[in-house]
Amino acid sequence: MATYKKRGQKPKTKAEKQAQIEDNSTTAEVFNTLDESASRTEQWVAKNQNIILGVIGAIAIVVLGFLGYQEYIQKPNEQKALNEMVQAQTYWEQAFTAADADSLYSLSLNGGGGQYGFLEIIEKYGATDAGNQAQYYAGVAYLNMGDYQNAIDHLDKFNSDDPIVAPRASAAIGDAFNSLGQKEQALEYYSKAAKMADNEFSTPQNLLKAARMALDLGKASEALGYLQQIKDSYSNSAEANQAEFYIGMAEAMQ
Repeated sequence: MATYKKRGQKPKTKAEKQAQIEDNSTTAEVFNTLDESASRTEQWVAKNQNIILGVIGAIAIVVLGFLGYQEYIQKPNEQKALNEMVQAQTYWEQAFTAADADSLYSLSLNGGGGQYGFLEIIEKYGATDAGNQAQYYAGVAYLNMGDYQNAIDHLDKFNSDDPIVAPRASAAIGDAFNSLGQKEQALEYYSKAAKMADNEFSTPQNLLKAARMALDLGKASEALGYLQQIKDSYSNSAEANQAEFYIGMAEAMQ
């Protein structure tokens, strides 16, 4: 039966004495090693303390600078940009139902009534969220005015993960490429738009656009994939009935 040997108990046999000596020797080596390591660390810190303090100071300056920028520059600029953009947005929204849409889109882009247009918002407040939104508004304005290259340039700079707006922006780029006769690029952006969100509104619309463009390019199999996805996943959408017709076209092309 094994017995527990209490710490501090005097060794009785020669073997126990030898074991205790070896144990004490090992412990001493461990502590000596730790002491040496600590000593080397202290020496290294002493030798490089100016560098260490410099690095810590630089990090502190960067962090404080970022926080200061956010609080005293970024936030005020965000509010200024939003305030400046109100009139431009009003012109932009009015253009959708106006007979003189181009003139209103032009005002939304270039400003009016003493207020900035989207282009000035982008120039002065491009780093703000409002500046990012202005890229979208400007892109759609140019698209509806028939200036397709400018539409692509601005919409491509717009960043969003919104499940409604992001697919719209990508599909609008596809529309611009389509109008320029660049059908491969149009298909790329329609397909991209369809993958950005999963909803009954924009997804089947963009899948149908992608299918039509694929058919125009003679890519029947790819078109069938988009159309089948409409039937399987969005059977209640308005596009589902149209999908049946285009499926027949795609199958006839194969």
